[in-house]
Amino acid sequence: MAVPNTIKVPVPFEYVFPNGALFLGVQAVTDFDKRGQGDDQARDRETGERLWVVKVVDLDPEAGKFGATNEVKVKIAAPVQPVPPASKIPGYPPAVEFTAVTLTPYVDSQRCKGSGKCRARQAWSIRAGAMTEPTAAATKQAA
Repeated sequence: MAVPNTIKVPVPFEYVFPNGALFLGVQAVTDFDKRGQGDDQARDRETGERLWVVKVVDLDPEAGKFGATNEVKVKIAAPVQPVPPASKIPGYPPAVEFTAVTLTPYVDSQRCKGSGKCRARQAWSIRAGAMTEPTAAATKQAA
């Protein structure tokens, strides 16, 4: 039987970001068990590659409703830090697309306190193979 946290559901980029995504930043994922040992960057369990988290803005107008954030973090396993494409509009973040997108379900229990009520929720971890410039089809669909 598969452990739920190991299930990776492959999905197309357009399924997760139907209106596209704008790049905000990228940083290394820290492995807190190795903190202070020189190289404390987390590694992918399957490939051993370094893990990076790319922060993007989801351009779906429904994403930021009701006080929710429209910022999304996508993890990428790569030997070097992913570099975003150049922005088409000066002063505006570049549009990005992700390849080989997978979703992994998990239970977010951060809202559970000792008060007797637990507001745990189903959440999804997003992983991708790489960050690229949007294809013409994705740009046309978002317009």
